[in-house]
Amino acid sequence: MSMEVIRPGLLSTVQDEGRTGYRRYGIHPGGVMDTFAARAANMLVGNSRHAAVLEMTMTGPELQFQESQLISLCGADLTATVDHLHVPLWRPVLVRAGSVLKFGQCRHGLRGYLAFAGGIAVPEVMGSRSTDLKTGLGGLEGRALRVADLLSTGEPSDEAQGWMQRMEKHAEKSDSGRRILAPAWFLSERERPDYYGQPVIRVMESKDSSLFSEGSLGQFYTEKYVLSPQSDRMGYRLQGSRLELDQALDRLSEAVTYGTVQVPPDGQPIILMADHQTIGGYPVIAQVARVDMPILAQAKPGTRIAFKQITQDQARELYMEQERNIQLIDKLIRRRMAEMEGVQ
Repeated sequence: MSMEVIRPGLLSTVQDEGRTGYRRYGIHPGGVMDTFAARAANMLVGNSRHAAVLEMTMTGPELQFQESQLISLCGADLTATVDHLHVPLWRPVLVRAGSVLKFGQCRHGLRGYLAFAGGIAVPEVMGSRSTDLKTGLGGLEGRALRVADLLSTGEPSDEAQGWMQRMEKHAEKSDSGRRILAPAWFLSERERPDYYGQPVIRVMESKDSSLFSEGSLGQFYTEKYVLSPQSDRMGYRLQGSRLELDQALDRLSEAVTYGTVQVPPDGQPIILMADHQTIGGYPVIAQVARVDMPILAQAKPGTRIAFKQITQDQARELYMEQERNIQLIDKLIRRRMAEMEGVQ
């Protein structure tokens, strides 16, 4: 199955959960920015969590479907339509052959994730299909989508194939002629991160926290920082009260990771994101709890962000709780696919 790119959108790239095991060579994991939305999108079409999806920033592409395809859209609301019909978020949707998927205004969030049953079929590079724009690795020739590209998919899972066949039969019996079909069920707001509130990001202190002045630590946890337009997949630059050390720091670079909060000499913190470097020499004031990284991934420039300190044990328990919930949701989705509940 394949889709032709009519328009590429602002920044549309093939991504998966990233490439691991290459940090010692200076290669960061990369991968999707919003790990929850991408994983949910894959679950909704019967894929494994490792399947490649399309990550879309602010505006999505225009795609023409050459064959009927099971898709799902999660994350940001980019006002998707198929042949002028609204495409709902957070649920599987069967798109009929010949249809055109378009995106409009970004209503909420920043990054949308489009999953196809079977995943996007591009070659693996170092164990991943993710696009690294800086090095030109992975995805479609290491770049964003272009006009006339063809997106091919892999073999859908047995659950997805069975669900698609039953949906097609339902359409034939009802003789509705609709270009899209979707079940009545979906992932509710309580089943996904709080994307739309004022972000309060939970962080853990680092070994460098004690190097900052007492006043700076107080500012970091009591004041809000504004997400700068000079932010990208590598790092989020924040604007707010200047953070200062009690004394100058002189050391070699150390390992950094997704969610590390560095403070460069200008005193304005930077949160490292998916395409972060593997080492850094700036002092680290905190580490974002992994469970809250999807919320950051959906924050637009200008968003005011507050920080709340938690312990490592609390961060671990929050992550384990989210993981348990995701696994339960995955089982529920597969059961619903097998039961073929009512469509809309």
